Amino acid sequence: MTRQPTLRRLTASAALSALLVACPFATAVAAEVPLARTAGEPALNWGGCPDFMPKGCEIAVLHGDPAKSNADVFFKVPANAVIPRHWHTSAERMVLVTGELWVTYDGHETAVLKPGSYAYGPARLPHKAECGAGSPCVLFIAFESPVDAIAGDAARK
Repeated sequence: MTRQPTLRRLTASAALSALLVACPFATAVAAEVPLARTAGEPALNWGGCPDFMPKGCEIAVLHGDPAKSNADVFFKVPANAVIPRHWHTSAERMVLVTGELWVTYDGHETAVLKPGSYAYGPARLPHKAECGAGSPCVLFIAFESPVDAIAGDAARK
């Protein structure tokens, strides 16, 4: 009969220990604030693109610091815009939000992205794109490394 209370105390003690160990992680997770953004949201802070990108190109940072790893952005170009050949030091994970976008990575078939389409671009692989007629293209991009875009045939290390 003395075994059951001891077992209960051990179980309660183990549960309390697990809770105390998890608390620092819960605090770290709770420090982040959830958010939701839409491409047409007036509160987005749109900024310019690198000089080699087409006129009217804009970028809005959604989450993170673009100078650090794991930043998320909206990338917007006008309808009929041609995005010249370039590459990134980071892999990029993309979802087209609006428009229709033709993306061609060197050595690969052209992919036609429509709203809701997902695309993955490996780090350092040059590519070009063209936004279709009718509406601007807005692309959600998640970068693994700091955000950059290097024009054309600049040296890839």
